[in-house]
Amino acid sequence: MNLAHNPATLAQITGRDQARIATALSLSQSEARLETQVLLAAALNVNRAHLIAHADETPQEALLTRYCSMLERRLAGEPVAYILGTREFYGLTFRVNPDVLIPRPETELLVDLALSHLPDNRPCFVLDLGTGSGAIAIAIAKHRPHTQVIAIDRSLQAVRVAKMNAYTLQAHNVTFIQGDWCAAMGVKIFDIIVANPPYIRENDPHLAQGDLRFEPQSALAAGEDGLASIRQIAADASQHLVPEGWLILEHGYDQAEACRHILKHAGFARTASMSDLAGIERATIGLLKSDNA
Repeated sequence: MNLAHNPATLAQITGRDQARIATALSLSQSEARLETQVLLAAALNVNRAHLIAHADETPQEALLTRYCSMLERRLAGEPVAYILGTREFYGLTFRVNPDVLIPRPETELLVDLALSHLPDNRPCFVLDLGTGSGAIAIAIAKHRPHTQVIAIDRSLQAVRVAKMNAYTLQAHNVTFIQGDWCAAMGVKIFDIIVANPPYIRENDPHLAQGDLRFEPQSALAAGEDGLASIRQIAADASQHLVPEGWLILEHGYDQAEACRHILKHAGFARTASMSDLAGIERATIGLLKSDNA
């Protein structure tokens, strides 16, 4: 059916396509309605409140054609963030594309933890490993202007996206480098190292489902148990932290105990796992013992 040539009001379009998205993607009606409104609002260059206030209006054909193209991409499973080209994270709007992971709300916990250990009145140094879109690094940099942040990703395409976001968001105290975890850091040391590394098991069926199908697999999967990258980061981090510096890692919903063990084995003390807003242990932190300096 060519929706662009089937005139309908905004309310009718929302109701019709909400049902299509819910069926195609196995979403709840409320989730599907939200996605329909987000796509329709973006196509019409209005906000969601406008759609509700002008529910009886019929959009112009050119705008409806644009919306239909976006809708078909979503019905094929493409993530909304990639269709729109943006995603909000920590109150900031980041550009995203299939070269980078889509920033997720649970990852804001890493920013919270980093900021809680960073004073706002003196210089500090932070290393962000596997930066992707730069969301974590830029959020930290914006909230701690005296802190210098270095962010690394092995993907040159991801580094380009991150640099573009830093320029757009005017995060002048963050530097992006292409490299493999800590290998590019030489003898540099930091007060905090933060990372959202790959942590999904390489044979996990979720990798072939939903939004994950469209995201860079190298940024998602890490070995048979999903912990390969976390082990490497924990082993290397002690060479790049000041005594009593912090390592802060995101991990899978069932990996908190394993991460605490990995950090303790690597010489970290005061290890603890923190829960996200859903009550899931999503991040683990550790303090580098002074005798490891």
